[in-house]
Amino acid sequence: MAQSIRSVVMRGGTSRAVFLREADLPDDPIERDRIILAVFGSPDRRQIDGIGGADPLTSKLAIIGPPRHDEPRAKGTHLTYTFGQVEIEHPEIDWLSLCGNISSAVGAYAVFEGLVRPVSPTTIVKAFNTNLSRVLTIEVPVENGRPMEAGDYVVPGVPGCGAKILIDFADTAGGATGRLLPTGNPVDRLDVPGFGALEASLVDIGNAHVFVRARDLGLAGTESAAEIDRNSELRALLERIRGAGAVRMGMIPDAERSREDSPATPLLGIVSPPAAYRNDLTGETVAAADVDLVSRLMFMQQMHKTYAGTSTVCTGVASRLPGTLVHEAARPHNRLEVRIGHPAGVIVTETAVEPDGDAFRVHRATLGRTARRIMEGYVFIPDAVAASPGH
Repeated sequence: MAQSIRSVVMRGGTSRAVFLREADLPDDPIERDRIILAVFGSPDRRQIDGIGGADPLTSKLAIIGPPRHDEPRAKGTHLTYTFGQVEIEHPEIDWLSLCGNISSAVGAYAVFEGLVRPVSPTTIVKAFNTNLSRVLTIEVPVENGRPMEAGDYVVPGVPGCGAKILIDFADTAGGATGRLLPTGNPVDRLDVPGFGALEASLVDIGNAHVFVRARDLGLAGTESAAEIDRNSELRALLERIRGAGAVRMGMIPDAERSREDSPATPLLGIVSPPAAYRNDLTGETVAAADVDLVSRLMFMQQMHKTYAGTSTVCTGVASRLPGTLVHEAARPHNRLEVRIGHPAGVIVTETAVEPDGDAFRVHRATLGRTARRIMEGYVFIPDAVAASPGH
């Protein structure tokens, strides 16, 4: 008889994830990953034999566990949260990254599941993220003891509107590499095979990122995701740039193995000054006056259709760091909010950074999202997987 595991499917921002409990999965990492791949139906480009969505934005996983009292940084947290980016066509799971969109759903999930005491109008959820060993502070709107889903907050790329959930990623600065600026430099020169020297800003908050100028790649910066994806030579170059940045940050030893060893992080941002462009989803024009900079993002070897949550906070923080390419591209202003133009509209982050000796301290790096519980029930593991040796 096929094994069943309780699961919850939730949308968080522009992503969707399967939520599983840590206690329901094998302790052995190899067996755990085998079960998870079966849940999603990977490897298969359609994920037809599982509940994955056959797209990087819908092939995501959240494993929720109890608080880790033996971890000093986890003191005072309500739960642990492990994010997994499940590969679609390869039998792999990337455990090195963090998804900001799904982090919003973690907050709502915690209230739904009774992992925190609900407080109206806002319940604060402290989640210890095991990928970065850092704490996320998630503000969940609550009414009558339940997370609110209806509201008037709009997330570009998500139909309709919902209740605003706010996630503060300030504690994740340096989570992947140890420092907000991993090399200590606002700009580094990367030696990219087949291209040559290229200036890049390497920044680590939310997830590690490599930022490059659009003009240095012969781009305007306002191209659609589909336009860039159609250019296979450009996509290959972008992956080589990402790999070179990953090596410079000490994340991987070999740039040529970037897709195999760390396919999700660092993310690659292509930045340019404010400009008008066409919204891919609505066909309307995004005015240059409505953005502080424009960025296009590569995620999992293809262009992001909107903009990743962790990339939002990283781009916002980078825009406050003098000397970075993001700071160079951004419109100067004194507002707390930074407005980032992406293929499907504009995303906003609240950013507060101050100098701290020869480095910087991040006091606020927020992302506003909406989340909704879509399904809860049991997912069945194929007999051949459940009966495998060692399971």
